[in-house]
Amino acid sequence: MNMSKTISKGMVVGFSYHLKNAQGETLDQSDEPLLYLHGWQNIIPGLEKELEGLVNGDSKNVTVPPEDGYGTYNEALIFQVPKTELPAEADLEVGMEFQTDTPEGRMILYLQEVRDADVILNGNHPLAGETLHFDVTIKSIREATEEEKQHGHVHGPGGHHHH
Repeated sequence: MNMSKTISKGMVVGFSYHLKNAQGETLDQSDEPLLYLHGWQNIIPGLEKELEGLVNGDSKNVTVPPEDGYGTYNEALIFQVPKTELPAEADLEVGMEFQTDTPEGRMILYLQEVRDADVILNGNHPLAGETLHFDVTIKSIREATEEEKQHGHVHGPGGHHHH
């Protein structure tokens, strides 16, 4: 009897994907399978819950609203900062990330605009407020090791790297 594995908590899942925004523009794609540990919020919640129960070889179109993706867009997370407050050695390029510590914990700010004396930093994820359209194909499913479950992410080739 062939017990086909299905995606459930504690499975390591590999999937390839093509991500588009609501306008149909490609935002990201990966033919190399991305591995994640299901049930540990390694990936955005809206995608994770839609992959639950799929089997190897399945393809699915998944639409993820901002609330289940990278969050809604928050105007309060836009900051105007004098250049003098940034690291002097930083080559300022739009899109670069700065980490800052806030009372709520560490936050990543993206450089949105460079002006003469200051910069605009944006604490929203670049995909905040976007409805995401994923074409996903499941490439592999295996049981996670005990160590992976303890650490809460995949180890080994193609696994999640620590940033």
